[in-house]
Amino acid sequence: MRISIPAAVLAGCIAVLLFQPPAAAVDGSGAPAPAPRTSAGGGSVTSVALTAGGAVAPRATRPFELLGVVWDGAPDALAKGSVRVRTRDAATGRWGDWHTLEADALDGPEAAPHGATAPLWTGRSDGVAVDVHPGPAGLPRGLRVELVDPGQGAASTDAQTLPERPAAPATASAPRPGIVTRAGWGADESIREQGFVYTGQVKVVFVHHTATATDYACSDAPRVIRSIYQYHVQGNGWRDIGYNFLVDRCGTVYEGRAGGVDQPVFGAHTLGFNSNSAGVAAIGTYTSDEPPQELQDGLAKIAAWKLGLTGRAADGKAQLTSGSDASLYPKGKVVDFEAVSGHRDGFATECPGGALYAKLPAIRSTAVRLQDS
Repeated sequence: MRISIPAAVLAGCIAVLLFQPPAAAVDGSGAPAPAPRTSAGGGSVTSVALTAGGAVAPRATRPFELLGVVWDGAPDALAKGSVRVRTRDAATGRWGDWHTLEADALDGPEAAPHGATAPLWTGRSDGVAVDVHPGPAGLPRGLRVELVDPGQGAASTDAQTLPERPAAPATASAPRPGIVTRAGWGADESIREQGFVYTGQVKVVFVHHTATATDYACSDAPRVIRSIYQYHVQGNGWRDIGYNFLVDRCGTVYEGRAGGVDQPVFGAHTLGFNSNSAGVAAIGTYTSDEPPQELQDGLAKIAAWKLGLTGRAADGKAQLTSGSDASLYPKGKVVDFEAVSGHRDGFATECPGGALYAKLPAIRSTAVRLQDS
């Protein structure tokens, strides 16, 4: 099959086309490509180097379902630049539309080891094109696209779900929603850092969206979560998945970062405000797509329960101290937040998307009703 490359790609600073094998994979310089980083259950992350100044020769790659672009150096090195990707459907062989990846507004830890875009869920794919235009700082070193195959997930004898549990009598807590555990979504615990880090009491729940596909089947949510986990750990170099919890479009709540769902686990979700907070990600992109009511209810349930563990009202306010000059506020500044806030309230980003952000007052109201029931 002959593929024609659009002029827009050739005009970009970087263009890459990947195809389903031949056998021996090479990178853009002709050197042997790095072996994929594997995880239990058949998952893998494959790095493909991008070279400046033109197209990288076609090369073999493994199938993938999520991708992101990563670079060495400062996380904001591509600020005001752009990254576009286009993928080929493994089943039909058709090329999809171009998608823009967020390059300068990522969830993350206070000390990220390098820069990375937000990930894109592609479904089963076997080809990709990447078009990178630099910002004022130019092109960063070590640009590469990370291709993630979530596999079937690690097998585990641990509990797959934590069942719903009523609130304790005479407390301000809400009922605990049912929560799919890490074992339930097939996390390979060997790839993350084994220790746990905790903060003080959770005062604020930050709502995110994952900026991945919205029209997924809810039965595929564990695959999406495994892909994000592998990208955060094996691509971005983080200690674990960034979010404390995730919620799918059917309202199912999933355990995110390891360390105990009822514990104040230190996450990597809202740069500058990861301490004394929890990050809850809605799986999908809710910039213009309306978040389903089931999703909103799931967000309200986990926020009500998590805040209620320490008697905090879901419609209250709390103060957090900025831990990074890269947030919306200089390091050391004390900021007032709603107890249920959006990622954009602490960082320069569209997250959790305009449509979901507009639903936060309703989500707070639902969470308060759960706390008062």
